[in-house]
Amino acid sequence: MSETQVKQQSSGAFYGQAVASFAVALAATSIGIFFLDASGWVRAFLAIAVLYLTTSAFTLAKVIRDKQEAGQIVSRVDQARLEKILAEHDPFQKL
Repeated sequence: MSETQVKQQSSGAFYGQAVASFAVALAATSIGIFFLDASGWVRAFLAIAVLYLTTSAFTLAKVIRDKQEAGQIVSRVDQARLEKILAEHDPFQKL
């Protein structure tokens, strides 16, 4: 039985750009909150909100990725079952 694996990998440049983009966005937001003309409590609230939003985004991305990977595993199992049935089927067998 042949095994086909589909690897979906991002290039190093795409990965680097995603990391850099995230770092710049987080830094810019943090600097903006730090220099905001507001009381310390308001800045602290906004900082906590940014941290919460960031962790929520990571969690959402992980959940979506896990769901996609689970779908690929089910698809591979179904494909293996189909290949087994086709390999065992003899169209010339008399019933």
